[in-house]
Amino acid sequence: MNMKPRKLLSIGAALLALGGTAATGVVVRSAAFATVAPNAKKAASEARAAQKALAARKAEPAVGHAEQAVANDPQRGDYRALLGQAYLLAGRFTSAAQALRDALALEPGNGRAALNLALASIGTGDWGGARTLLQTHAAQIPATDRGLALALAGDPDGAIEILAPAVRAPDATARTRQNLALVLALAGRWGEAKAVAAMDVAPDQLNARLMQWATFARPANAYDQLAALLGVRAVQDGGQPVALALAKQPHFAAIVATPAPEVPAVPEPEPSPVPVSEPAPTPVFTPVPVRVATPKAAKPVPAKPVSVRVTTGPFVVQLGAFANAGVARDAWQRLSGRVSALGRLKPQGASVPSGSATLYRLSVGGFARTDADTLCRVVKTGGGNCFVRMAAGDAVASWYKPAGRVGVAAR
Repeated sequence: MNMKPRKLLSIGAALLALGGTAATGVVVRSAAFATVAPNAKKAASEARAAQKALAARKAEPAVGHAEQAVANDPQRGDYRALLGQAYLLAGRFTSAAQALRDALALEPGNGRAALNLALASIGTGDWGGARTLLQTHAAQIPATDRGLALALAGDPDGAIEILAPAVRAPDATARTRQNLALVLALAGRWGEAKAVAAMDVAPDQLNARLMQWATFARPANAYDQLAALLGVRAVQDGGQPVALALAKQPHFAAIVATPAPEVPAVPEPEPSPVPVSEPAPTPVFTPVPVRVATPKAAKPVPAKPVSVRVTTGPFVVQLGAFANAGVARDAWQRLSGRVSALGRLKPQGASVPSGSATLYRLSVGGFARTDADTLCRVVKTGGGNCFVRMAAGDAVASWYKPAGRVGVAAR
C-alpha cells in the first residue's frame, strides 16, 4: 500500500482539522481585505477558486479566495465551511475552529463541518468538546471517520465499538479496516492490529506500517497527530478577520454558534489513534512515513487480588479478538493468571467474520453495565486490554476446563 500522503480533503477536508495555537513560533495574520457589499455572483466565483486551490493543496490562495467568498456572501454556511478547510490546510487552527463553528450555526446538519470542528477541538486539547460533537452529529458522520476521530479524542475503546461492526458490513472498504487496525494499535492491542492490517497491507510493508503507528501514538503536543496526518504545519494564529465573524453580520447575531459543551471532566489519557488511506476523494487519515524502533510491549504490572461482584445482565467484557481459539485460550491463561477476578469467571468465545478472515473474540459476561465497567477497569489495572459491549453470540468457550470451583461472581 502506498504510504505517501494523499489528498486529505474530504470528510470534507475534514481531516484537515486541527485547532491549536502555539506550534512553530510563527504568527500568521489574515491578509487585509476591503469590506465589500454582498455580491453573490462574486462569492460563487471566489468559492470555486478556493476549491481549486484546496484540491491543489495551495493553502494561501485557498484562504484568500475563501475569505472573499464569505465576505461577499456571509450567509452561506457552505462558504464558511470551505473557509474552515482552507484555514486547516494553512495550519491556522484557531481560525478554522471559528469558521467551522459559524458554518454549523448556519447549517446544523453539516456533518463534514462537524467532523472538521471535532478534529480542530482535538488539536487544541479539547477532547471532551470533540467527543460531544461526534456524539451529537453521529448520524451525519460516516462510521469510518467518526470512529477514528473518537480514538483521536481519547476514546479508542469507544472507537473500536464503532469500527468493528463497520468492517463487517458488506460495503466495508480497506480504509475502514485500516482505521480499525490503527485504533486497535492506539489501544495497545498490537497483535489484533497486525492481524487486521494484514488484510490490506502487503507482508513486506506490514512492519513498517506498525512502526509508523507506534510513532504516531506518542505525540509531543496536542496538535502533532493531526498535523502529521494532514501533512500541514501548525502555526500561531490570531484568528480569522473580525469582519467575517457571523456575530458581526446583520440579522445573524442571534444565531452565532457557541463552543460545544464539554463532557464531564475526567482524567484524559494521552491521545492515541491514527488513520490510513485508500484512493478516494474523501478525507483519509494517512500516516506520514517515519522510521522508529519496533514497539515493545509494556511490561504488565501484577494486579493485586481484587474482589469483583457481578450481577446478571446483557453486557460482556471483551478481552481481545484473536486469529483462532487456540491463541485466545493461551491469552486467557496468561491474563487470568495475572487478574484474579478473571480466574473465577468462565471465558466465552465467538467467531466473527472480519473482512476476508475470521477472528475469535474472547470475553466474559453477561453482567450489568456497571459491573462490566468495574471488571474492565480491574483488567486494565492488571495489564490487560478490554472494553464493554452488548453480548452478541458469546458462549462459554469449548476449550474451557474449570479447575476447581468456578462461579459467575467473585465475592
